[in-house]
Amino acid sequence: MDLDYHDLVALKEEAMSKKEFVKGPKLFSLARKKALHFGLPQTKGIKLAELICSIQEKEGYEPCFQRREICHQLQCCWQASCNTKMVAE
Repeated sequence: MDLDYHDLVALKEEAMSKKEFVKGPKLFSLARKKALHFGLPQTKGIKLAELICSIQEKEGYEPCFQRREICHQLQCCWQASCNTKMVAE
């Protein structure tokens, strides 16, 4: 499935507004779609956190999914699933 920029923006907005992709298959599905868009390899057995960190790097963010206690990246589309306290700088 090829996703263009507008598709990714729509997915990000949906995830942020509904907080729907909190965990489970829907979150993994979103991560896989974004990884395909960026041409990232999806090796068998890859952990969700590893995949999301790779995506974060491609998006220009620090790869920090579930690696911090406090985060300042308020625009990150993974924040609903990260279990990190979001704090504005």
